[in-house]
Amino acid sequence: MVLTSLIQKDLKEITNLKRTDSLFELLEILAAWSSRFIDFSAIGSGLSITQPTLHVYINALEMLYLVERIPAWAKTVYDRVGKKDKLFMTDTGMMGHLLKWTHEKVMLDGTKSGILLETFVFTQIMALIDASIETYKLYHYRDKDKREIDFIIENEDGDIAAIEVKAGTSISKQSFQHLHWFKNNLAQGRPFIGIILYTGTEPLSFGDNLWALPINSLWRM
Repeated sequence: MVLTSLIQKDLKEITNLKRTDSLFELLEILAAWSSRFIDFSAIGSGLSITQPTLHVYINALEMLYLVERIPAWAKTVYDRVGKKDKLFMTDTGMMGHLLKWTHEKVMLDGTKSGILLETFVFTQIMALIDASIETYKLYHYRDKDKREIDFIIENEDGDIAAIEVKAGTSISKQSFQHLHWFKNNLAQGRPFIGIILYTGTEPLSFGDNLWALPINSLWRM
């Protein structure tokens, strides 16, 4: 009911879209797309709308704060860095509802739990950034060598916090290979902390400003 009201009522106040049925269909597709790299051709392949209209619809959903995208971190001369934005739902409850994911479905499926957990962490990081009196920018990182970091947070001074999300209770030194590589090759001597948020219960130091922290550390920051 709340979602229906947002799309059918609130949307009319900010844009002039007629086909709200297609917008509902798109929102369901985007729920399944959360935490993935945006591919407009693939997203629109099951919808009977044009590519320009698809862009307008996604922009409208962003204006309603139902979806957000984060840009790629590309502040480097390293030419193998990816440039695609990542898309996220802004509410994991709404996401689960749209996808009809039950607790059992999520717990028994590693892919679903990973997507949901990364989206949840995104919503919490954004809440912390929005509540801060300081200015932070949020990015993601991926390159053509398949090194990937879920979130990179940068402040006005250029200090970097790089965060990966793991839906698991055990972490090893190998888990930090992408964070370690980024620090040594792209952070360029700037203050850097690498964090893996995981579903374990204890904070673990892996030296050199690298930490594995329980997910609930997000509420202690």
